[in-house]
Amino acid sequence: MGSAWMLIAGACFALMGVFVKFGVAWFSSHEMVFYRSLVGLALMLGVIVWRREGALFLGPHTGLQIRRGLVGFLALVTFFYALARLPLSVAMTLNYASPLFLAVLMPWQLGERPSRAQYATVAIGFIGVLLLLRPWQTPAEDLVAGLVGLFSGVMAAFAYIHVRKLGRLHEPEWRTVFWFALVCAFGAGVLASADGGWHRVENTDQLGLILALGLFATLGQLAMTRAYRTGQTVVVASFAYSTVVYASLLDVVIFKVEMPIMAWLGICITVLAGVLAARLNERSAT
Repeated sequence: MGSAWMLIAGACFALMGVFVKFGVAWFSSHEMVFYRSLVGLALMLGVIVWRREGALFLGPHTGLQIRRGLVGFLALVTFFYALARLPLSVAMTLNYASPLFLAVLMPWQLGERPSRAQYATVAIGFIGVLLLLRPWQTPAEDLVAGLVGLFSGVMAAFAYIHVRKLGRLHEPEWRTVFWFALVCAFGAGVLASADGGWHRVENTDQLGLILALGLFATLGQLAMTRAYRTGQTVVVASFAYSTVVYASLLDVVIFKVEMPIMAWLGICITVLAGVLAARLNERSAT
């Protein structure tokens, strides 16, 4: 069951994306990041109080935790921006291109030299991204959103590097999740205040959407953490791409998205390259 927790996490993250797309009818993407983080922060504070570990949330590596939170915040805020403007499957695929960037970043961030196979996988993956974005025929506004989504994948790779460093330092996972939620809530609150102000939560539908967004995001994180802790890392990294599969199905069923065959081909190539890159990255780290 260990690795299968990632399939549950993938479903939760895909449903989180659905609620983001519904929510931008009422709120800005920055507000959605804030509410997602606020609910997650409240849940994590509950865990800290329950475990009576509140006095330990500062820890010996608080500086690294804050840097991880900042990188994760950049990944999340750009990801939500892309989610608000692109089909769910496209935004998810671009964000999940992070293993491709990780292979490029490993030499100077982790001291791990990528193999030729990793570089070849990166090249194939970016062919998939090119087919997905199709810059030669995509409207400028959608292309900008696509590039922002791709940047979220870069930041997600940096966030993974920070998480790996924190793991080597034996930092507890709950502390990392807590600082991530805290930094994201603060940063998104600042951005939402500067970007045209706040929209009022006016009815129970909006409140329910916010709670569902935060709940699925937090459940996804917890399931992902359980998967990496109890499952086989290579299998879990591959199962992470179930999120893209779920998102593609939800795009068709809920949002009635119609994309050209070339875009679907780009998604398939990017996902396959990402799975291979994740496996090669993990092999290089051992």
